[in-house]
Amino acid sequence: MLEDAKMLTFARTALKNLFSRPATVGYPYEPAKFPQRMRGHIEIQTENCIRCGLCMRSCPPGAIRVDKAAGTWTINRFDCIQCGSCAGACPKKCLSLVPGYTEPDYQKKEEVFYLPEKAPAAKPAQTAAKPAETAVSP
Repeated sequence: MLEDAKMLTFARTALKNLFSRPATVGYPYEPAKFPQRMRGHIEIQTENCIRCGLCMRSCPPGAIRVDKAAGTWTINRFDCIQCGSCAGACPKKCLSLVPGYTEPDYQKKEEVFYLPEKAPAAKPAQTAAKPAETAVSP
């Protein structure tokens, strides 16, 4: 009797699936639709980065490295946990979370971004000349 009940449950499920839409999506042929609150992956706008290193210090797994001397910003995508603390800590808001998945790979690799050189600050021009010194005799 228990097996008859299981067969009826299976038959009902089979008939329901036969006349309903597929539960899966046609991934390669249709673009993936990401959930509204998906965290995604980190992207950087290198032209806005000031190399402060706050993103590196706020990254819990240590997936980000900023090298001021070499002018590079490096991220290990497989160590990143997509928490968004680096984007929240960035004072220039050059980091953002973009919906999407990290592409699978056979080995861990790092992405290196080269940051543009900062132009040296221009010194203000001296328009006022120093007044001539007058000699005072005693």
